[in-house]
Amino acid sequence: MNLYTDFLRVMSRGDTLGANLVRIALAIVFLWIGALKFVPYEADSITPLVAQSPVMSFFYEHPKEYAQHMTKEGQLVPEQRKWQQANNTYGFSRGLGTLEIVIGLLVLSNFASRKLGLLGGLLSFLTPFVTLSFLITTPETWVPALGDAQYGFPFLSEHGRLIIKDTVILAGGIVIMADSAKRLLLERELVTPSAVRLMHAKRSMS
Repeated sequence: MNLYTDFLRVMSRGDTLGANLVRIALAIVFLWIGALKFVPYEADSITPLVAQSPVMSFFYEHPKEYAQHMTKEGQLVPEQRKWQQANNTYGFSRGLGTLEIVIGLLVLSNFASRKLGLLGGLLSFLTPFVTLSFLITTPETWVPALGDAQYGFPFLSEHGRLIIKDTVILAGGIVIMADSAKRLLLERELVTPSAVRLMHAKRSMS
């Protein structure tokens, strides 16, 4: 019983370590995926999501024509690549990638600046709301009706399985936001006027 109690006590002290591990994990995701947005195959893969989104489709020149120009990952079809370039697929993807890299850097900056870390946590919490909306706006996130009995809701396609994982990013954003806010509040309490007066009083007595 004592070993179990000791185990619980050790685990109960892991909240700070856990928050930092979540912070590092989120930063890795944002930085890595953000960097991949500068690569054509990744930019091509998000075309259905962006083209059918009511809040993002205006970034593309020809969003309604995307379906006939899709290629598989690793496949190079020069004429489709030219269409994607004319569609502003790569320009938009680079902009999105830059934003994701900035979020990743802000998340990591918490180790140097709690305020910047708090901002990074807020942005990492908000961005999944946009990506999760693709489950509603993009038919490709669900298995299509091609003869099998399992299709549509709740059968997530490859795109859908990728998107649903953003619920973890959303939850992680709350964890690191709460951790940054708690640290900022603690730092404020340490520099209150009464705390400063107490510090000066101790110095005068020594």
